[in-house]
Amino acid sequence: MKDRIKATVKNINKIDTFSPYFFLPFILMAYFIISLFDFWRFDLFNVRKSIWPAVILSVLCYYIGVYIADRRNWTLPTFGLSKLSKFIVHFIVILTTIGLVAYVLMIAQGMIGLSDESVRRNLDPKLNFFSHLLWYGVLLLLSYKMIKEKNMTMKKAFVYAGLYGVVMFLFLLMGYRTPLALMLFTGIIVFHYVVKRVKLTWFLTFLTVVAISFALFGFFRVVMEDTSQEFNTREQPDREHLEEDELEKLLTAEDRVNATPKWILALNGEMVTGHIVLSKIIEYTEEEGYLGGEIHKGIFSTVLPGEQISPRMQVTEVVNSLSVEEGKYITRPGRTTTPTFIGQLYLDGGYILVIIGFLLYGALVSMLYNKVKQAGVKSFHTIAYAFVLTLFTVTIHTGLLDLIFILMLGFVILASAISKTDKDRVML
Repeated sequence: MKDRIKATVKNINKIDTFSPYFFLPFILMAYFIISLFDFWRFDLFNVRKSIWPAVILSVLCYYIGVYIADRRNWTLPTFGLSKLSKFIVHFIVILTTIGLVAYVLMIAQGMIGLSDESVRRNLDPKLNFFSHLLWYGVLLLLSYKMIKEKNMTMKKAFVYAGLYGVVMFLFLLMGYRTPLALMLFTGIIVFHYVVKRVKLTWFLTFLTVVAISFALFGFFRVVMEDTSQEFNTREQPDREHLEEDELEKLLTAEDRVNATPKWILALNGEMVTGHIVLSKIIEYTEEEGYLGGEIHKGIFSTVLPGEQISPRMQVTEVVNSLSVEEGKYITRPGRTTTPTFIGQLYLDGGYILVIIGFLLYGALVSMLYNKVKQAGVKSFHTIAYAFVLTLFTVTIHTGLLDLIFILMLGFVILASAISKTDKDRVML
């Protein structure tokens, strides 16, 4: 029996944890499967529409995109800009400097988002935008230095991990988890290909610990809210219009949810919310139709002068429009909702846009992976692949709705496309 278990574990560990064929679709399916442990929250928010046709279609289209690019051995074109490759590091240093200045100005003005949710949600938008360049630049520079080490040892790897940790702590003060996740998993993927292969069983254990830590971080962030501030109010919408049986059903569902310890609800709270939001988006489009590109247009319109509605605020209005009449908020007023990447696409164009989006995701990830296979792991392509794969995986929950992340994505893809191949290659 022990030998059989050892053989099974050995076969599992042969899987390349971060290959295009495994990592992203595994996380996507795990995300929605874990969301099924809802502890009556689906009853509370009247989840009526199944998300599974959209989820399964997303996975299939992603695999088709990966397979086509893999079989045809597609890679990114150079766009005729290969001569600019020698300036990539210089440009990253400039971006990092801009980010450092913006971050220092935020801290100097007392904008520490971890102190309270009302602060985190109202950070100076311009400084917050540019401050992201700090962790982004440090991530790319440290990863590039790590790759260029001729004699990488575990001791050196721990030094790099320590430097990563310092920058992650700086952004922990802002109260946001997304930069932490992007830094953490990009670094792990680079480590996997450059220093030591991360076995799948190790990664699954690590992933469980990180997922619980991130969930509890979000839980404590909510618990620490100063409820005396109007922004942090937890009042529900007016329920006087509800029929007696509707109100009783609502209160019963609330009692069932409240009977579960809050820390247990927090363990998969983000995933359950993602499931609920996606279901409500599907329900909304059946009644009101698709938004026809308004969500994606909003990504760029929010940087224009005048009052604009952010994409996440549009999503919040959509899902709350269905729940307020039922006497509850899916998202509290003043807050925004992450739509999941599937929901983002579905809200704007239904299954057609979901198909296009995940085909492109799969093809792009596969093209970057092909570049790593051709140029070797000791190249900038490994960093680009690690960052893009991580960002795409994170968007399963958050959606790709932040202009700064789209610009980061565009830069790292362009930098990979024009980067020259080193003579001394270490292959996958």
